[in-house]
Amino acid sequence: MYLRDVGILLALSPALLFGYAYLVYPALLKLWGALRPEPPRLPDPAQWPLISIVVPAYNEEHAIRRTIEALLGLDYPVDRRQILIVSDASSDGTDDVVREFAHRGIELLRLPVRSGKTAAENAALPHLRGGIVVNTDATIRILPTALKPLIRVFQDPTIGVASGRDVSVGALTIEANEGESGYVGYEMWVRSLETRVGSIVGASGCFYAIRLELHETLVPAALSRDFASALTAREHGYRAVSVDEAICLVPRTVSLQREYHRKVRTMARGLETLWFKRHLLNPFRH
Repeated sequence: MYLRDVGILLALSPALLFGYAYLVYPALLKLWGALRPEPPRLPDPAQWPLISIVVPAYNEEHAIRRTIEALLGLDYPVDRRQILIVSDASSDGTDDVVREFAHRGIELLRLPVRSGKTAAENAALPHLRGGIVVNTDATIRILPTALKPLIRVFQDPTIGVASGRDVSVGALTIEANEGESGYVGYEMWVRSLETRVGSIVGASGCFYAIRLELHETLVPAALSRDFASALTAREHGYRAVSVDEAICLVPRTVSLQREYHRKVRTMARGLETLWFKRHLLNPFRH
């Protein structure tokens, strides 16, 4: 009888976990958030803070020009932002394209050996001048009006990390793309609910901002800095929030198989990052 009960429980556990993750957890967040007062809307600061925008890039010759032009077109004072492209030992014409924008203030940091996104962000640290660091990708598009809402929230001294809102874009005729779009929309909705009750679990690697003193915290190259950013903020007594108005457009993958493999890599790195910050799993302290 005991073994049969254990077998039934094991058979039902995937459905129970699915139900909690996709139904119970957001329902609890929504209920909890409804009991909290509406947060005040912050005005624009008297002077926008100096920020550093960091873009790791590897062999993005065909995309980096559009990315730089989009960054230059963001609604933010030119004298209050630094844009640094970190070439992760690109072997195509990425570096040459970036150098074309040097006269417009675009800076290039070339790494001698390819080491990955987190290593590129680590290498950029000594070159940053802004008190707030904005991390983004070379293949996404930040809407022109998205940057100010992301930075505006840092007037709240309790906020250490602000994450943008991903919007999945691509060919709607591809079934896998539709599935990815639905999942991204669900994830962004949950982050909004988490923000209302306190703090999000992880930031969007495509577009997020972090206070420099938190960004300087060591993150090993094999881990995910975007996921670690929210955990680091919690360690230092800050909150991490999602900003719905800070929209970035994220291209969808072209097939379900490719998206599956990408999700596996993301989850594996996320679990390694969580293990690195495992002391935060102590419910008596956090």
